[in-house]
Amino acid sequence: MIDYVTLLLVNMVCALVVLAFFLWWGLGRADTGPWAPAFGLCGLVATVAGFATTFTAPIPKPFSMAYGEMSVLLGVLFLGAAWALTRGWSLLPLSIYAFFAGWAAIVIGVRFIDLSLTPMPLLPGAGFILTGLGGVGAGVVLWRHDIRALRLAGVLVMLAAAAIWAFTTAMGYWTHMKVERPPQTATSWLQPSPSNADATAS
Repeated sequence: MIDYVTLLLVNMVCALVVLAFFLWWGLGRADTGPWAPAFGLCGLVATVAGFATTFTAPIPKPFSMAYGEMSVLLGVLFLGAAWALTRGWSLLPLSIYAFFAGWAAIVIGVRFIDLSLTPMPLLPGAGFILTGLGGVGAGVVLWRHDIRALRLAGVLVMLAAAAIWAFTTAMGYWTHMKVERPPQTATSWLQPSPSNADATAS
């Protein structure tokens, strides 16, 4: 089974950075259409790869559930945002969905730490919690986007989450690129060398 959790991770980093930039430079502007392709790309990858991870479980169950299902929720939110930005609609209704998706991410992050699911559980746990806080607080930021301090808080939370996931992604690629050599079996030790073969023949 192919383990493509690194694809989910690097896409999530891209999504969070795109969202942070949009909160600071795009939110509240009259023309938000140019942001739609960036949201759409992140949403498409997150949705497709997230569904595949959820249904095929290429990684053990707790991880496929956490990363796969959260990727799907992130993906459909970004696809919805891309469609809304293209049409010039308000993003505020999407914040209702984002609130519950964010709440789920926070629960997963707390449980990650509680169960010590990885050698460094605080890292992914904090990543899920910060990403979830972005979803829970999305409605307030979208509603009062005229308050720069509130938008700045949202930007900092997204960039902090992106930094955690970027480090996790780098560690994932570093580990997954290593090729494990198959262990030497007993039969491999029985293969005669040319000198031994000649001695046996004589």
